[in-house]
Amino acid sequence: MLAISTDMAALCASIGRFLARFPVTADWFTRSEGRGVQIRVDGKSVYAYTGGVEFDGTQPLVVFLHGAQNDHSVWILQSRYFAHHGHAVLALDLPGHGRSEGAPLPTIEALGRWLVATLDAVGIADALLVGHSMGSLIALETAGVAPDRVRGIALVGTAFPMKVSDALLAAARDDEPRAFDMINFWSHSTVSARPGSPAPGFSIFNQSRRLMERQKPGVLAVDFSACNAWQGGFERADALRCPALFVLAARDAMTQPRFARALIDRAASAAALAGVAAPSVVEIPDCGHQIMAEAPDALRDALRIFLGVARPATLAR
Repeated sequence: MLAISTDMAALCASIGRFLARFPVTADWFTRSEGRGVQIRVDGKSVYAYTGGVEFDGTQPLVVFLHGAQNDHSVWILQSRYFAHHGHAVLALDLPGHGRSEGAPLPTIEALGRWLVATLDAVGIADALLVGHSMGSLIALETAGVAPDRVRGIALVGTAFPMKVSDALLAAARDDEPRAFDMINFWSHSTVSARPGSPAPGFSIFNQSRRLMERQKPGVLAVDFSACNAWQGGFERADALRCPALFVLAARDAMTQPRFARALIDRAASAAALAGVAAPSVVEIPDCGHQIMAEAPDALRDALRIFLGVARPATLAR
């Protein structure tokens, strides 16, 4: 026992000397691990996950936009894939969400302006935008008002109008835990969806609930009010000048696929006028609103194929 203890002490001392060579500061961790960057936008710090690699602004940029009461972490699988396959990635925490400072912005229009300001702060001319739920509205708003800044949009779990029931709006305002229960139930096709169910101790259903609990109080009511009030969907779709992808889930109870059909038709008409590819539509069977978690491979493949359409022609293929 004494010999084992002596060997263990020597090993620990050796590990300690090695770690001492690398001072553990937030700045060092961010730069060395490539896990994320802090961006100053309108005087506030904005967090963006870079997919596990150092951000390289010379590569084509994909910006991931999360939905209500979420943060960048919902895009972990997709953002890491594209960051390791020839793209720069920014999976953003919206204002007041996750690690980003400030209060949540109250309108989709304000979030669109903020996104353009974020691209300005990073020094990027244009990007492909991937948005889920509320994030899809932000992507559509930005593409409509700033077409020169957007190479393509992928709208995941989208609908327009994105109305929120009075009961859910009231719960978001007055009883957040109840609202979380309602959202979680309606956002998943089952409580034991893959890939969570084959792995004991891991559940995407419970993980989604914990993520919502992690956000600041009051964020949900602001997010849902912004979605519920936005009326610009058809106007922005009519103004599209870039390729578009719609990824829908057959069992989505939050944004039912039938409520995206009119938006798809408007985007198709706009594409014909602009001379760009017609919108691509992928509907994933047996999947709920949390597409990124329930069907990560199907979503990745849809995005991968779409990036071949939206990628600038000047890049090597």
